[in-house]
Amino acid sequence: MITLPFVLFMGYLIGSVPSGYLVARFLKGIDIRDYGSGNIGFANTLRVLGLLPGLAVLVADIAKGGVSVWAGTLCASSIGISPQIAGGMLGLSSIIGHNWSVFLKFRGGKGVATTGGVFLVLTPFPFMFSALTTALVIGLTRYVSLGSIIGGGSLPLFIWLWVNNKGQFYLYLSIVAASLIVFTHRSNLGRLLQGKERKLGKRI
Repeated sequence: MITLPFVLFMGYLIGSVPSGYLVARFLKGIDIRDYGSGNIGFANTLRVLGLLPGLAVLVADIAKGGVSVWAGTLCASSIGISPQIAGGMLGLSSIIGHNWSVFLKFRGGKGVATTGGVFLVLTPFPFMFSALTTALVIGLTRYVSLGSIIGGGSLPLFIWLWVNNKGQFYLYLSIVAASLIVFTHRSNLGRLLQGKERKLGKRI
């Protein structure tokens, strides 16, 4: 019998797959954590390995979030909760898995792309506005971290503006996800305040 803890653990394992680490190992035989910011996500992969590997990691991390939501909706009837809530819970567990991967001794990425994959499926229109906000901030400042923080922080606002009372769960879920993005970027915030944060396009 499928249980809720089992399903949540499945979402965690999906999120734990370290895309950036695997791409760097496969292409260059290196541990991406030893270069640049030490992060396994899109921005650091872009700086260290270039555009195509960076995009591959971005797509893979987005896919992890989307697949987790899809898996949750499939398992919903088996665990006796609505597909929307099951998908959201699995999506959140995949974000946690990405940030604290069991395969990397509970270290990982910062969860932006995986969060994007989750909300691309759950709330596509609010996600698009949040993604545009992220892109606008990055385009104006060339700071990926700042764009991620502001874009992620704007997601609950866009969901609140878009959904009705039936979407309150998504609002609460987005607040948790946005809080995780801010938390995982706390070192970036420090570097931004000190003027030491790397800008987009600066290769390692």
